[in-house]
Amino acid sequence: MADRVTVIGWDGSPLTTAARAALGAATLVAGAAHHLALPEVPPAAERIRLGSVDLAARRIAGHRGTAVVLADGDPGFFGVVRTLRAPDFGLEVEVVPAVSSVAAAFARAGMPWDDAHVVVAHRRTLRRAVNVCRAHTKVAVLTSPGAGPAELGLLLEGVHRTFVICEELGTEREQVSVVTSDKAADHTWRDPNVVIVLGGPVSASHGGGWIAGRDPAAGPRGWTLPPEAYDGPLGEGETDLLRATQLARLGPRVGDLVWDIGCGSGAFATEAARAGAAVLAVDRDLLACGRTDAAARRHGVQLQIVHGTAPHVLERLPEPDVVRVAGGGAAVVSAVADRRPQRIVTHAANRDAAEVIGRDLTEHGYHVECALLQSVELDTRAWTETERSVAFLLTGELLRREAPR
Repeated sequence: MADRVTVIGWDGSPLTTAARAALGAATLVAGAAHHLALPEVPPAAERIRLGSVDLAARRIAGHRGTAVVLADGDPGFFGVVRTLRAPDFGLEVEVVPAVSSVAAAFARAGMPWDDAHVVVAHRRTLRRAVNVCRAHTKVAVLTSPGAGPAELGLLLEGVHRTFVICEELGTEREQVSVVTSDKAADHTWRDPNVVIVLGGPVSASHGGGWIAGRDPAAGPRGWTLPPEAYDGPLGEGETDLLRATQLARLGPRVGDLVWDIGCGSGAFATEAARAGAAVLAVDRDLLACGRTDAAARRHGVQLQIVHGTAPHVLERLPEPDVVRVAGGGAAVVSAVADRRPQRIVTHAANRDAAEVIGRDLTEHGYHVECALLQSVELDTRAWTETERSVAFLLTGELLRREAPR
């Protein structure tokens, strides 16, 4: 095992005294090509081109001498420190940090970033990173080859975002470009790069916040909001109890894409978005689409609204993680199940309709649960009944574990 392992962050600034001393004593140096070309790297040191961090860590673990790993930005922030310290390698490291690429990107843009979400995009997480960009107004994306600005722009089709693309930060070839998301695919971008994705109202909060990213205390408490929080009456399938149960069964979260089919007033779509998920709200009624848009604006969430009739309109939508079907019956539920979301919730007005939907979900490979929900609202001044609703709630959970998308 290496006698000493030092990880040095590099942001284009001159190396610190501690970094130069560690490099001067190194018998092995790992880093990208531009790191290995630094004049401070000892000519006699073994050099490892840093492609796979796991392979480099194995080489370092078996090295007899002093090792240095050079990495862009702060190596402790989505960087190599995590891999090197993993139990598989047993390496104890000293870290000389630098300004993170995300901090540098926001500095170039002249923007605060304590209210930003930060995600890493590579081939297996690109889709989830895109969903965060759909759902939130300020996101920094640490990209990788094959999961860069062009791919982000292509997957954000139909969603307007502004990209601030920072290429090769800290080098002589550094460049900052501002483009709309639909234009990002028309250009070849240099690696490494960081993309700041902006959408919706972005304003500096007076006095700042208390937590990085989205403030979980923003807005009223509760998974569901009272009917008066929405413009006009709610539909039969939008009662507080039914919406709360559907949200609990689906569990929408940051990185998810939720389909809300038959969005009605926009109540469920808004509440799923308040949980941090990206939401596609679908309805064939233009008035419902307008109400949903108004609800989203009123409660400060980002939604993509699709006007069209299910199941046909679903063919062109991106892959969902979880789906709520509020309209269209068994035919729409069957079309949704063909897309293999992890969970589906829907409701039926009677047992016969529930059985038809349940059998179809079972045939699609879903484990099905059904519960009869009954709610009775009381006027607490006289404790008299004011409204009663009954619905059969069905939940389908995909049984076969499929590869992450």
